Amino acid sequence: MQLFKLRHSISVSILFILLLCNSKAISQYNTLWIPDTLSGTTFNLTIKDTFAQFKKGNQTITGAINNNKFWGPTLIFNQGDTVHMSVTNKLNDSTTIHWHGMHLPAVMDGGPHQVIPAGTTWQPYWKVVNKASTYWYHPHLHNMTMSHLTKGIGGLIIVRDAEEAALALPRTYGVDDIPLVVTSRSFDASNAFTMTDNKTISEYGDTLLTNGVTRAQISLPKQYVRFRILNAEIERGYNIGFSDNRIFYVIGTDGGLLNTPVALTRVTLMVGERVEIMVNLGNDAVGSSLNLMSYNNGLAFGFPGAEPNKSGLNGSYLNNLNFNILHINVVAATANAITSVPTKLANNTYWSASDATVSRSLTVTAGSGVGLSEFYFDNTAFVYNTINKTVILNNIEKWTITNSQIFTHAFHIHDVEFKVVARNGSASSIYSWETGWKDVLYLPKGESVSFVAKFDDYSDSIHPYMYHCHFSNHEDGGMMGQFVVKNTSSLPLSLLSFTTVLADKEVSVKWTTANLISTKSFAIERSADGINWSQIGTVSSNNSASINTYSYTDVAPLFGINYYRLKMVDNNANFTYSNVQSVETTSNAFQFKVYPNPAKSRLYFNFTDPTYEVYYMRVVNQLGKTIFMLPRPQLQSGLDISTLAKGTYFLQVTDEKTKKTVTKEFIVN
Repeated sequence: MQLFKLRHSISVSILFILLLCNSKAISQYNTLWIPDTLSGTTFNLTIKDTFAQFKKGNQTITGAINNNKFWGPTLIFNQGDTVHMSVTNKLNDSTTIHWHGMHLPAVMDGGPHQVIPAGTTWQPYWKVVNKASTYWYHPHLHNMTMSHLTKGIGGLIIVRDAEEAALALPRTYGVDDIPLVVTSRSFDASNAFTMTDNKTISEYGDTLLTNGVTRAQISLPKQYVRFRILNAEIERGYNIGFSDNRIFYVIGTDGGLLNTPVALTRVTLMVGERVEIMVNLGNDAVGSSLNLMSYNNGLAFGFPGAEPNKSGLNGSYLNNLNFNILHINVVAATANAITSVPTKLANNTYWSASDATVSRSLTVTAGSGVGLSEFYFDNTAFVYNTINKTVILNNIEKWTITNSQIFTHAFHIHDVEFKVVARNGSASSIYSWETGWKDVLYLPKGESVSFVAKFDDYSDSIHPYMYHCHFSNHEDGGMMGQFVVKNTSSLPLSLLSFTTVLADKEVSVKWTTANLISTKSFAIERSADGINWSQIGTVSSNNSASINTYSYTDVAPLFGINYYRLKMVDNNANFTYSNVQSVETTSNAFQFKVYPNPAKSRLYFNFTDPTYEVYYMRVVNQLGKTIFMLPRPQLQSGLDISTLAKGTYFLQVTDEKTKKTVTKEFIVN
């Protein structure tokens, strides 16, 4: 009996020790936070300073969106919807919000030119044309991007479309469809975030944060699981794989699904890049665990985060190490588990090098060495008022980026998704996981990368798009350029001249041609905005090889600016367009009234020209502070002023056609 009691006591002790050890093993991890979601077509985002507890002792001052402590909600868009954003800046600084990867007008893009002053609300909107994928939003104020990203300001965007919805893919957010935002931070003695000064303080963090959580873990079902992974670092790259080297499948990259899944055990992810992967947990026992890791040990010099330094400039505890991103505990499968990977994902048709009609090149060069200015493009630092490239609307262009410097970069371009067509001049050197649509590319030291993109749908001669290194310290240091997309075309070779002249309230359209023996007719088209065109007349061709002059009179031109172009149609119904000419029928076209005035909740507009369109509108108080920023506002239902305090305000309204600005006073009572 005593022997039994002794054995029982020993068994209980062993069980207690095992439970204690298991409890300690679990307690060393923290539950992964899954960002909340916002869906629909109207999104309200408030950027603010707040606090988060990352370490024992003081809380850390952070930046976040809405009610979060670090990072922001995941926005869910449906392709084809027009989304309306209301972004309120409650920071003490100006900022911007860039919709990374979105194809949208430049004035809505949220780059350095769309500054949101403190206390101001910015209200962009656009039609979602992007393919189903994972995108994101983040600050983009020049010289402040690193600071605001370090705080934690940003969030994910998930676009859904019919093609992706038809596939058997994990799609239950937070259960088998897991968002992962991976970054790192360092802390000073008071637990404040540190930022590089390019002298003694490193650009790399010592503490890994996965969705803002240190030592993150999650319980996932025994089935196929999907991860949407964003590298939201300042500079570090990741070489991602699982702790047991199991195969996973890349199903999507920055701009959408791949045509077919790619089986890998490692995938490289640079700053700003996203990757969607599927991994099979179906063969794992319930109660077992594994780790999602970054295998950064032993990578070649130049890979960001592979430096041997553990402290000081370029140093980090995580440098040149293999480290955990996420601890995964396997639990029972869900009721409708995904148990396989589709063999066919999408039906993308990609641009090729032969499609490009324009080729451009950029070279990474040394910067000034002052402050953060380590690298530039083509020996030129970013300057707000300098347009580095002009792209013609609908151009298909090949860009080649060459990195002749000593360090890797992540190249990002706004507005378009592109197709990587060559690495170091060879199509066969493209990485297997980057065969889909991309908006960020990995640019190793001593290499070149070529991509092809079409610049369609949107043109704007005022607001530019950006291209830059997505390492925010490099971007803030001037490694950035900008381009405008212009809606223009040259005269066809056979069209010698094309003019429009206003006389006696009529517009005379004249053109001269040569060698048009195959031309059947000319269609005269008119537009009020240079975008939406209608045919107002037709003139038959002489079908003569000699020089001929034609004319057409528009006897009832529109009030305001009229845009004209010729559509030259041949005998086979093929056609080409002339360039665009414009005529203003009155100098008083840009006039409007606001009513009621005073007003309480809504302000309405009466434009003397019914075709008039607003390019930009600002609401400013008596102290000159901007309250609302409204790019291309939709004013059919008036302007909501219900949040304004009583007092006198000013509308600064910029005309879409002439880009002239008129100021009107109104009173809120």
